[in-house]
Amino acid sequence: MRSSATITPIIQATGATALSDDERQRLRQAELLLAVSQKLAALETLDEMLEMLISITTTELGAERGTLFLNDIETGELYSRIALGSQTREIRLMNTEGIAGAVFHAGEGLIIEDAYADERFNQEVDLQTGFKTKSILCAPIRTARGEIIGVAQTLNKIEGAYTDADLLLLEAMATQAALTLQSSISFERMKKAREQELKFLDVVADVTSEIELNSMLQKVMGEATAMLNAERSTLFLNDEKANELWSSVGAGLDAIEIRFPNHLGIAGAVFVSGDTINIPHAYADLRFNPAFDKQTGFFTRSILCVPVVNKDGKKIGVTQVLNKRGGPFSDEDEQRLKAFTAQVSIGLENASLFKDVQNIKNYNESMLHSMSNGVITLDEEGKIVTCNAAGLKIFHVTEEEILDQPATEYFIDRNAWVAEKITRVAETHEPDISIDAELIINDEKASVNLTVLPLVGEEDSVLGTMLMIEDISSEKRMKSTMSRYMDPGVADQLLAGGEDVLGGQSKAATVLFSDIQGFTSLTEELGAQGTVSLLNEYFTVMVECIENAEGMLDKFIGDAIMACFGIPLARDDDEDRAVQCAIAMITELDKWNTERGDKGLNPVNMRIGLNTDEVVSGNIGSPRRMDYTIIGDGVNLAARLESGCKQYGARIMISEYTHAKLRGTYRTREVDRVVVQGKTEPVGIHEVLDYHDDETFPNMPDVLGSFRDGLAAYREMRWADARDCFQRGISLNPQDAPCKLYIDRCDHLEANPPGDSWDGVWVMTSK
Repeated sequence: MRSSATITPIIQATGATALSDDERQRLRQAELLLAVSQKLAALETLDEMLEMLISITTTELGAERGTLFLNDIETGELYSRIALGSQTREIRLMNTEGIAGAVFHAGEGLIIEDAYADERFNQEVDLQTGFKTKSILCAPIRTARGEIIGVAQTLNKIEGAYTDADLLLLEAMATQAALTLQSSISFERMKKAREQELKFLDVVADVTSEIELNSMLQKVMGEATAMLNAERSTLFLNDEKANELWSSVGAGLDAIEIRFPNHLGIAGAVFVSGDTINIPHAYADLRFNPAFDKQTGFFTRSILCVPVVNKDGKKIGVTQVLNKRGGPFSDEDEQRLKAFTAQVSIGLENASLFKDVQNIKNYNESMLHSMSNGVITLDEEGKIVTCNAAGLKIFHVTEEEILDQPATEYFIDRNAWVAEKITRVAETHEPDISIDAELIINDEKASVNLTVLPLVGEEDSVLGTMLMIEDISSEKRMKSTMSRYMDPGVADQLLAGGEDVLGGQSKAATVLFSDIQGFTSLTEELGAQGTVSLLNEYFTVMVECIENAEGMLDKFIGDAIMACFGIPLARDDDEDRAVQCAIAMITELDKWNTERGDKGLNPVNMRIGLNTDEVVSGNIGSPRRMDYTIIGDGVNLAARLESGCKQYGARIMISEYTHAKLRGTYRTREVDRVVVQGKTEPVGIHEVLDYHDDETFPNMPDVLGSFRDGLAAYREMRWADARDCFQRGISLNPQDAPCKLYIDRCDHLEANPPGDSWDGVWVMTSK
């Protein structure tokens, strides 16, 4: 290969007879090369230089199109910013591919007369652009030190074919431009690095200025995802009390709280060891747990996980970034993420501390607000600074009427004894308690228990005084008595609403009905004392589940339980509470049965029905005996669904009305549309399956899919197709009762066609 440092061989190749023409040609080329240097030196940006150089080489070599590729050291790619004749603003390819890659690695120019005949030529670019490449002239761009920084390429000589002289000229122009290009590349890298550094500082300043923890977590993850060009990221903080890593947000994830032991998985390994983990292929690493991918439908390819360490060197969490776009995470990505987490760790601790303080403040305020006793606090000067809701109610005042009042001016006349006790406690720093004392409020007497306490800070410093006021007037005594026999919430409403509540209210509620399966056989086996003992144990377990879900136990009906959610106090998630209560009842029953089995006792089985509807609640009975209860069709349907569990082999059945209002996600399936006894309108019923595990219900997703397909075919009267789907479900779970039930139905209906008016509704003939 000829040297690109001289054009003398061009003169020798033409012969002595054309010396004057050669001299003119050499002079022209020298001027051209000088012009290249001058024109490039006058430009400021690399893009302008690339465009100018491509224009010159294309024109001088008489080509249809030209491209100049520079090598990207970080990615190992050849890239071009400008390509004449094409709308593509940037082309990137690996520096080992194609004609350009061959020239870049060999360091020698090439003349390709027929591009499609050369196996190194990549035809896909032509297919994308519609351009037809015929011939190629390609030369390396070599610096004065011999370093190759790219390649110059022209396509399709307009007149004739490319010659060695063309190659020498292209090499000479490329070499002439190399120094300027290299300087511009270095300047651009420095400028880009500077911009990244300034942006990094701006990002850190923006993130660390946030004091609310969830907002800060959101900002940190958003910036980490964008900074590393990733698909998802999550910041896990360590919960020292629970020894768990947790996060309430994640860029690319829904706003959910994730918690797991702080030694498990990739994040746990990083937290325990304090070492960064960079995994290019997640599923090839045994530490990776694919369960979350299965749950969310996300596919994890690559993982970069670094510890978050505070200024004292203590690990406070980990940052995890997933799926770098365009390839695995690099060492530079690792260093940038480390620097980022190091900068934001102080802000995270401050935000976490602020959240703890805020939680304590909110907890204290909520506690004071929810207390039935009045709480009043005074500052060192004896001014009233706070009064909770109960205190305002006891004194029949607003905050404006009591706050900032000196206690000696507020507690006067017949209530002056309160001011005297406040003064005594302030002097002695000893608590003072008054039992069944009398307060005059709006000229009416109120019986109270009053406790006056000194408020003491650190090092026994006095901060003020606190008054605890317990109203023990007749209303308070009545409520205390009533609360022994009914839910405190019911007592509150009965006392607050008076005759209106006693007379009855119509409200939307979710009713839960449960019953023990085969109870008659159990009573015969156990006898009277054994039956009572069993029921007491059983009801203890079940009632605890109802109370944990904040439901109202309505009554026991023999071995049956009736409970309600939404009466007397309605919540936005009453339906979810009811379903969660039913799941807990089955789960706790199974645990109790395990204990009974260990003692050699027979298990107890139960069924549960749930329905949401308008019900009537009130104090129902005779003057001699009253019960607060609920009645209505909604109650009856819940009872029908409980008894219907037997027919479908289910343990929990809910109506379509309950199912439609659920906010959470549960494992359910629509079982049927039925008309219950005593009704004419059909209702959809669903089975809840969340209490199952892989052992009690194998292959659940596939079984539910087969059942769903079978139910659709059944309602379209395609009996054979439906039967096949239900048979497939049984092959996956031989114990699945609904599949068996529908196979029998298909056989019956195929033998006794129901007619064109059939709507798939099943009439239940028993209660």
